[in-house]
Amino acid sequence: MCVGLPAKVIRVKDGMAIVDASGARREVSAELLNTVDPGDYVMVHAGLAIAKITADDEEESASVLESLS
Repeated sequence: MCVGLPAKVIRVKDGMAIVDASGARREVSAELLNTVDPGDYVMVHAGLAIAKITADDEEESASVLESLS
């Protein structure tokens, strides 16, 4: 089973994105997605942005992850 974490895109440059996942900022590859812009939400797995998601999806995912801890 794979676990992806929701994150908000802060900056994009040269196929890499700085994302904020629950306050932790990380650099991830955005090469798998056609377009990613600051303000978008993405699902991140193993250092890759694997899918664009909506803000509602991000809130739901964050809530589920929080309930597990």
